[in-house]
Amino acid sequence: MKLDHDDLDRLIDKITMSDIQEFTLEGEDFKLEIKRNAIDKNYSGNALLSSNSVDKQINSTSIATNENISIPSTSAASQEAPPARSGLIDITSPMVGTFYRASAPGEDPFVELGTKVNIGQTICILEAMKLMNEIESEYNAEIVEILVENGTPVEFGQVLMRVKQS
Repeated sequence: MKLDHDDLDRLIDKITMSDIQEFTLEGEDFKLEIKRNAIDKNYSGNALLSSNSVDKQINSTSIATNENISIPSTSAASQEAPPARSGLIDITSPMVGTFYRASAPGEDPFVELGTKVNIGQTICILEAMKLMNEIESEYNAEIVEILVENGTPVEFGQVLMRVKQS
């Protein structure tokens, strides 16, 4: 099965506008999983989804497009985070997208170094396929490191922040 970017965009749009809570699609060289909890359409006209709402996992090294061009994953060296200190928990990206620290340009960031966060508190936004996905803390913790610059593209599994659990 071949799935190009336009097909993927249309598929995500259809699922976003439906009542479907979980969706899985597997091809020979990829697996796409979408799980969601709630939708809020008050963010710049785009659907705003929680981190659990869109959980894409692409298990292949590339996605083939109709033009037989592949999009290889970036080298591990270019996205490698500094080694973790003991006792810290990595917060990783659940999808490929663009990392934003605030809800809009000029707004205060969701978190800063030293910010204490609670489970479910928004810590950043990842933009993927023109959808703004709120990433929520899975821990009661303190932000110890922020490893990604605002507006930077991120890969699935890339370390975004490190926290110290409280």
